[in-house]
Amino acid sequence: MDVLDNITEGRRRTESPPLHYDLNIQPKKNTMLVSHGLPPWYEEDGNRITDAFVVAVAGGSASGKTHVARRIVQSLGSIPAVIILSQDSFYRRHSPEEVELAHQNLMDFDHPDAIDMPLFASCLADLKARKQTNIPVYSFAEHQRLEETKYLYGASVIITEGILALHDPALRQLYDLKVFVQCDSDLMLARRIQRDTKERGRHVDGILDQYLRYVKPSYDNFVRPSASHADIIVPGSNNNVAIDLICTHIRRQLVERATRFRQKMAIPRLHMSTPGDTSPEALRIDVLPSTPQLKGIFTILRCKDTSRQDFVFFVDRLSTLVTEFALQHLPYVPATVITPTETPYHGKTLDARDICGVLILRSGGALTRGVRRVINDIPLGSLLVQSDAKTGEPLLFQVLLPVCVRERHRAENAWVFLLDAQIGTGAAGFMAIRVLLDHGVRQDHIIFVTFLVARGGGVSVIRKAFPDIKIVCAAVDDEMREGWLEGYKGEGNPDGVGRKCWIMQPGMGQIGDRYYL
Repeated sequence: MDVLDNITEGRRRTESPPLHYDLNIQPKKNTMLVSHGLPPWYEEDGNRITDAFVVAVAGGSASGKTHVARRIVQSLGSIPAVIILSQDSFYRRHSPEEVELAHQNLMDFDHPDAIDMPLFASCLADLKARKQTNIPVYSFAEHQRLEETKYLYGASVIITEGILALHDPALRQLYDLKVFVQCDSDLMLARRIQRDTKERGRHVDGILDQYLRYVKPSYDNFVRPSASHADIIVPGSNNNVAIDLICTHIRRQLVERATRFRQKMAIPRLHMSTPGDTSPEALRIDVLPSTPQLKGIFTILRCKDTSRQDFVFFVDRLSTLVTEFALQHLPYVPATVITPTETPYHGKTLDARDICGVLILRSGGALTRGVRRVINDIPLGSLLVQSDAKTGEPLLFQVLLPVCVRERHRAENAWVFLLDAQIGTGAAGFMAIRVLLDHGVRQDHIIFVTFLVARGGGVSVIRKAFPDIKIVCAAVDDEMREGWLEGYKGEGNPDGVGRKCWIMQPGMGQIGDRYYL
């Protein structure tokens, strides 16, 4: 199995949706994620400084809430990541008797008691705080909440929509902007009849009975009064101007919350008042002991004329060595076994239930073969982090994490090998660590495994922000120098031949390109 197959196999094991989705307007109310790359949401100390921006869209049944929410997503365009979170996902779990009533259309789904408001608020609070959450999945065919959940993470903007989105005080405290879609009652009834007959195959008599029995009383008693909490009242039709104003406000808020510090990470000594000692000992970097064999491997890998076949072979050897060296940071407990000679042997056994790897695409993939050779059957996930063509800031495009990380109660005890070919500016590694912490992984359970670390690069910023993680590498290079990456038209380059980047010296070049191309 080659490295690309390993990554694919790791993705199958994660069973986790990517961060990036294309916008697709569907007839069903569905949670959607739209991404054009998530910029940093944290500062140099590693702490979160920006929450996701939360917009609530409420209104009567068939008033046009879902349409307004989706139009906002469309109009936002290049906003990094947008989630539509529907109230319909949070119906309470029903007893067998309630399920039977629901199938007879005798269950009131429009009353506030039908919604699990505490769970709704809890999931929304996690998403707003940039943490992962697992929202329930409700089946309208079975009229029951299913055992499965839907994993969500990485939103810059969250749009919650539902008839009761503005009713609960705990939910209202989480909103940054509250919108109420106001529509004529006759128009809402006409839309409801048209929708239910066409999309749900229902009869008009049943629709009217349900409307008069449940929908209209709920609107009069709970939905319409919640409009008093709205910041903006949007008409249920001909609302393009209102949507444009909402989107302009959201964009302005995101610009004000933006954070940029990659240049400070690249050459921290130029920006830190007290740079401090950057020796491996001071930075607590575990460096693979130097041997003639290791020097020979690096001589081959650093040579620009090395063939791709030899480069891949020796990268795989090096990844095996550095992964074996990193195993010292896993927990072990005493264990006694009986040898084939019937003699007891007192040794050690691994004391960790969940161990996984998360590679930073694509250069982190160069470590996968070695990791698989050392830790058999380890589940692998991945993070796609790329640099913005104009600013050079890291952008998170895709999250595919193992199940033990996606489920927070397991993430707290999981051990994660974070894999990247080198720590230069450290911007991608910094972002990856922050993602793992957002999922509940403990700092001291993160083992950053890499080939090279730049002594004068961003590793000092990573170590200062996350003092408890382990960093294991095969060698430490001394310098980072500014340069231009060809093939990009970036800002600040008078000749327009590339984008500013920071190059590790002596380094190994673009490890991902040399390994895969």
